[in-house]
Amino acid sequence: MSGTKIAPAPERTAAAEGPAGTRGTKIAVVLCIVTILLAVLDSNIVSSATVPIVRDLDPVHGVDRIPWLIAAYQLAATAALPLYGKLCDSLGAKKIFIGALATFLAGSALCGMAQSMGELIAARAFQGIGGGGLMSVTMVVLRQLGAAGPKAGEDTKAKGGGSAKTKVGEGAKAKGGDKKGNIGGIIAGAGMALGPWLGGALSDHAGWRWIFYVNLPVGIAVLIAAALVVKLPAHTTRHRIDFLGAGLAAAFSTALLLVTEWGGEDYAWTSPTIVGLAAAAAVALGLFLWRQATAAEPILPLSLFGIRTMRYGFAIQGLVGVAMMGSIVYVMIYLQVVRGIAATSAGLFLVPMAIGMTVVGLVSGRLVAAGWSQKTFVVSGTVSASAALALLTTLDTDTGLWTLRGAMLLMGIGFGQLIGQLIELVQDTAPPSRLGVATTGVRFFQTLGTALGASLFGAVLSRVYAAKGPGGSTSDIARLTGTARAHALDAFVSSADVVFACATGTMVLALILATRLPGTRTKA
Repeated sequence: MSGTKIAPAPERTAAAEGPAGTRGTKIAVVLCIVTILLAVLDSNIVSSATVPIVRDLDPVHGVDRIPWLIAAYQLAATAALPLYGKLCDSLGAKKIFIGALATFLAGSALCGMAQSMGELIAARAFQGIGGGGLMSVTMVVLRQLGAAGPKAGEDTKAKGGGSAKTKVGEGAKAKGGDKKGNIGGIIAGAGMALGPWLGGALSDHAGWRWIFYVNLPVGIAVLIAAALVVKLPAHTTRHRIDFLGAGLAAAFSTALLLVTEWGGEDYAWTSPTIVGLAAAAAVALGLFLWRQATAAEPILPLSLFGIRTMRYGFAIQGLVGVAMMGSIVYVMIYLQVVRGIAATSAGLFLVPMAIGMTVVGLVSGRLVAAGWSQKTFVVSGTVSASAALALLTTLDTDTGLWTLRGAMLLMGIGFGQLIGQLIELVQDTAPPSRLGVATTGVRFFQTLGTALGASLFGAVLSRVYAAKGPGGSTSDIARLTGTARAHALDAFVSSADVVFACATGTMVLALILATRLPGTRTKA
C-alpha cells in the first residue's frame, strides 16, 4: 500500500506549483493539446499539397521525390526519438518540450523558404528533429500533469511491491484514464480532418509555403505560454545520456531507409552501394543492440522488450506506421492525379476517417475506463483497418467516390482504436522510472514504420508503374494526352492498388500480433 501513496506525490506538487494551482494545470493541458494538434497536422498537411509543391519546385522529377518529403521528416524524427526519452527522464520533460517545439518552428520557417525540392527535403529533415519530440514528449508532460491517465504508481496496487497481475488496460480505469481516451480521440480526429483540408486550402489559395508558415504564430504563442505556465516535478536525479546509442540508432535508420529508397531504382539491388548500405545497417543494428545491453543508462533499455505487452506494442505500432503511410498519402495522390480533384476538395475525403477516429477514440477511451480490456480495441482496430485497406485495393479510374469515403470511415474506426490505446498500453505497463523512454520508444517504432512505409511504398509505386505504364515516370502523366494518358492513368491506379495491397498485408501481420497480446500483465 505504501507504493500507492508515495508515487502520486510529485503530481500533486506539480499542480500546486502552477499558477492558481489546478487552473494552471488546466492551461498547461490545453497547451499540450495544441502542441499535439500541431504534430498531427504537420504529419498530414503535406499529403494534399504534394502536387502544388512538385509543380512549383520540380515539375519534371518531383513526383518521384514525394516519398522523401515524408521520409526525411520521419527519418529525422525516428533518429531523435530515443534520445528525447532519455533527455526527459534526465533533464525534465518541460525543458525538452520547449527545445523540441523551438526546433520544430525553426524547421517550419526553413521549409517555407525552400527554393528547390532538395532544400525542402533538407528542411523537412530539420523540422523532423523537433517534430520527433512534439508528440512523445508532450505525452510525457500530460502524464506528469496527471491529465493523460493514471498517475505513476496508481494503476495497480502491485506498484509498491510484489508481482500481482491485473488486466491489460486496468491502469486506464484509474482517475484520468477516460480523459486520456477523450484527448487522444479528439486530437487524432481533428488532426486527420484539418491536416489535409488545411494543406489543400492553403496551397490552393495562399500558396503551399503557408502550410509551413501557419505553424509559426501558433507555435510561438505556445512556446511562450509553456515557459510561463507549465510546472512539472523538479528532477533531482541526473542520468548519463547515451549519445553513442542515439548515433547508432540514427545510423541504422538512415542506412535502412536508403536501401529501401535507392534499391532497384537508383542502384541495382546487387550494386556495391546497396550491398554496402545493407551491411552498414546490419552492423549499426548489431552495435546498437550491444550498446543497449552494456550501457549504464541506455536510451532504449532491452529490458523493456522482456515485457511481453511492450514487445508486441512496439511491433504493432511500427506496423501501424507503415500501413498509415500506405493509405493517406496515396489516397490523396490518387484523387488529384487520377480523378483530377483539387487539393482542397481532396482533403475533404479524409473527413470520414477523422469522424471515425474521433468517435471511436472517445468511445473506446470511456469503455476502457469502465473496465474493458485495451486488447479488445487493439484487435478490433487492426481488423477494421485491414478491411479498409483491402477495400482500397479495388480502386479503379472510375470507382464510385462514396466507396472511397466508406473505406476512409472504416479506416478511421480502425486507427481510432489503435493509436491512443497502444500508447496507453505501453505507458500503463512501463516502470514509472522509465516512462519517458517507454513513451518515446513506442513513438520511435511508429515513426520508423512511417519512414519505411513512405520509402517502400514510393518505390513500389514507381517500379510497378515503370513495368505497366507507357514509359517514363509518374511525373510525366500530367503532360500526356489521349490514349497515352488513359494508359498511364490505368497503370498508376494498378500501381496504387499494389501499394494498398502491401499496406493490407502489413495490417494483417499487426492483427496476428495483436491477438498475441497478453490478457494480463505483471508488474515490471
